[in-house]
Amino acid sequence: MSNQLRAAAYEHPSTTGERAHADSAPAVRLTSVTRTYGRGTNPVRALDDVSLTIPRGSFTAVMGPSGSGKSTFLHCAAGLDSPTSGRVELGGTDLTGMNETRLTELRRARIGFVFQAFNLVGALTVRQNIELPLRLAGRRPGRGQLEAMLGRVGLEGRERHRPAQLSGGQQQRVAIARALIAGPDVLFGDEPTGALDTVTARQILGLLRSCVDETGQTVVMVTHDPLAASYADTVLYLADGRLAGRTDAPTAELVAERMTHLGAWS
Repeated sequence: MSNQLRAAAYEHPSTTGERAHADSAPAVRLTSVTRTYGRGTNPVRALDDVSLTIPRGSFTAVMGPSGSGKSTFLHCAAGLDSPTSGRVELGGTDLTGMNETRLTELRRARIGFVFQAFNLVGALTVRQNIELPLRLAGRRPGRGQLEAMLGRVGLEGRERHRPAQLSGGQQQRVAIARALIAGPDVLFGDEPTGALDTVTARQILGLLRSCVDETGQTVVMVTHDPLAASYADTVLYLADGRLAGRTDAPTAELVAERMTHLGAWS
């Protein structure tokens, strides 16, 4: 079953209209987004008039030097933080001005998150960790949905294990399955391979790539690693809070070279 069909089968009633609109809109759109922290004489402008569009069914990596605004970009694009000015749209839904209750509902139904720290609940089994977003939203997994997800991420036979019984790569697979179980519009990753060895990182990146190629999932990943970025369709570069360029069909060498010019890689 495709990602879109799974989403429709387990839809939250308050989001069905938004989903219909999302099907014809870009996955993410930022329009003149600025995010400033602090007041007085020395405010910090973490994002400075950023405008960009991320198409549905694409894999986008976001890179830049330390302090370039990568994390702020991810937080604003995913509805975890609100811009000081400008507009953020998720699948055509304007997040600007939404209260926290509505944003929480939207994140549960339409956004998946994968972080460097796996953030699994140690007392729960693999199955229970994966089902957790649905349970929190008052929903139940459909028949065979969990088994299909376990197969998709390569965790067959592990559903009764707890996180401490798994390797780091297996734990990140659980985190990816948890992020995908509700059929999100966008999967956001914040350094998802940062805590993994090179071989395991390649496996996880291959899994994310397959989510895009095989089911049309949209993935947006913040990373510092040119090799990780080479798995994406497009790399966007941030510097001093501003969009500083892009690379389409990236290779690790092209990305590393571009990062050198941003003063972030040697």
